[in-house]
Amino acid sequence: MPLPPLRKFIPLLAGTALYAASLTSMAHAAPSGVQKPGTITASAPLADALGLPDAGRALRITYLSTNGIIGKALVPVTAEIILPAGPAPQGGWPIVAWAHGTVGVDDSCAPSLNPVSDRNRTYLSAWMKRGFAIVATDYQGLGTPGTHPYLDTRVEAYSVLDSVRAALANVPDLKNRIMIVGQSQGGGAAVATASYAPTYAPELDIRGTVATGAPYVTPELLGNLLKAASQPGVGYSPLINYVFYLAAGLEGHDPHFRPEQAFTPKALPVYRNAAHECLTSLSHQTQEAGLTLQNSLQPTFLKAMSPALKAMAFPTLKLAQPLFTGTGTEDRDVPPALQLGLVKAACAAGSTVQAHLYKGLDHNQVVNGSLPDSAAFTTAVMTGQPITPQCNPVPQ
Repeated sequence: MPLPPLRKFIPLLAGTALYAASLTSMAHAAPSGVQKPGTITASAPLADALGLPDAGRALRITYLSTNGIIGKALVPVTAEIILPAGPAPQGGWPIVAWAHGTVGVDDSCAPSLNPVSDRNRTYLSAWMKRGFAIVATDYQGLGTPGTHPYLDTRVEAYSVLDSVRAALANVPDLKNRIMIVGQSQGGGAAVATASYAPTYAPELDIRGTVATGAPYVTPELLGNLLKAASQPGVGYSPLINYVFYLAAGLEGHDPHFRPEQAFTPKALPVYRNAAHECLTSLSHQTQEAGLTLQNSLQPTFLKAMSPALKAMAFPTLKLAQPLFTGTGTEDRDVPPALQLGLVKAACAAGSTVQAHLYKGLDHNQVVNGSLPDSAAFTTAVMTGQPITPQCNPVPQ
């Protein structure tokens, strides 16, 4: 079932005073005429039930970001800012810019309105124990007006980068030393953020990127994936949920999109629900309906979805900082072929890539399973040590 919305935790806010001394109590507006990407327009203490254990100050903010759909104008986006407990180190806490995985496209699914999952609580707490503050965007259109254009790399990158700008400009005890970190949808978003950062936010001191379960889609890779899914005996795949979200995001801003050109009559009823259902609920519905990629996609699917597939492309894979990737050999949500395709393309583009392949781990398990390796990688990039490239990982 979808995680409960923030309204169930509103009473907790009344007793939360984690940050009242540092920013205006429950909300503040930016002066007119000075609004720019990264301007905070509202802030409130984050309820304890929505944060991380053993954390210090925590906020939920609304900030302005460039509209990634059109590449101009400003839109409101929400995010969480969570600092470690205790006094900040000299110069402030470095930042993990956290890009979250798929939750859905409805506003109620926004991570800042829901408790942190057990997996992410363990993962983000480990980063906090390493001495990082967490800045976690919801992405454009999740928790704020407008459509969430799912897997649109420019949307994701602008949302992440402007959340960090907002945090650095408004929250004391933060340092402009940044790791970009993401899983699944967020793994792709993390790579996108690293790709866009040199031109969109060159003032940010990004040291490296950690991406686990990261999708990478080209026509060739997607064609091979769909061909394999159409073989006899292939049943339910979690990919069908992501395909529905991709289409729902496209339909929300593209008046030319026709769902019946993408999905079969059998799949259309569940697709119609996707725009309003968070991931757990949608997954139950697709399985109950007996949906597979084979019986859900029309022959014209790729043509109908071409604008969304185009928006998933990265502007460049020649990244300015090193990239760590973690892939589980048993990942069914983002098949290893797609993730290793990203490694191959980034290496070919000249990026410094340290790829890890984890034997027996699935899409969820690889997140925390990669922590020891990402810790070593992070120490190296934060202290300016060389990274040992690995473009052809073997299962470990």
